[in-house]
Amino acid sequence: MVQLLLDAGALLGESPRWSAQEQRLYWVDIESRKIHRTDPATGIDEVMVLDQQVGCIAPRASGGLVAALEDGCALIDAWGDVPRTFGQAALADKPEQRFNDGCIDALGRLWVGSLTSDKANPRAALYRLDPDGSLSEIFGGVTTSNGAAFSPDGRIFYHADTPTHAVRVYDVDAAAGTLSDGRIFHQFAHGAGRPDGAAVDAEGCYWSALWDGWRVVRLSPAGELLQTVELPVQRPTMIAFGGADLTTAFVTSAGKNLTDAERAAQPHAGGLFTFRVDVPGLAQRAFAG
Repeated sequence: MVQLLLDAGALLGESPRWSAQEQRLYWVDIESRKIHRTDPATGIDEVMVLDQQVGCIAPRASGGLVAALEDGCALIDAWGDVPRTFGQAALADKPEQRFNDGCIDALGRLWVGSLTSDKANPRAALYRLDPDGSLSEIFGGVTTSNGAAFSPDGRIFYHADTPTHAVRVYDVDAAAGTLSDGRIFHQFAHGAGRPDGAAVDAEGCYWSALWDGWRVVRLSPAGELLQTVELPVQRPTMIAFGGADLTTAFVTSAGKNLTDAERAAQPHAGGLFTFRVDVPGLAQRAFAG
């Protein structure tokens, strides 16, 4: 049963990350330039306000967070600290783009993509941020990079260019930090929601939040639809697993650009939702930088 954990009213909630050490959920509101830290046990929600939009975050092995901002990445050493630039500002000369969704691999690298507001020219890209601050472009030709996740063994990388309605998979060369043999994993029908943020569970199944789809879905490692969880909001954005046994699902959502009628039908749009799952998620990996 889906429950509202926090009526946050986020414009564009995203990037939920569970901290096992703190037993709290970190997540962002991209367009409000906020990072949230929510305690599910008490409902207490702390907020950091940044100077830039923040596309995604992830924990660091040394403490704090890595954050992908509008034009580059940054490190946040402790809660409330001012982000400090880390690596090159790859999008500084691309004002139509900003960083968006990302995830950490088994070697502690951040795979992060951008999106572009120039929909006629899909020039956004997927990048790999290494612990030494070097940033490598993996592939381009993307409009909205989303759905980044790795299989439990790290050999498969999942990625969605949201407007295509498709999730693709790639073979991973972990040592080289490269991808190959891109292919369609699951093609969603047009008009019934588009694949946004995602997570993989312990059985290797891929959970995708469907923007404008009112639901999250669980797909088998072969791309078959196994489960659908309906939500009371039109625009779920990403899912993460947490709690003591990693069987609590957390789903962020967006409340921006809704008509008055749409808002009346979903008064908790932009909220943070939760439900229980039968198969636990994977422990959150940390950025090694």
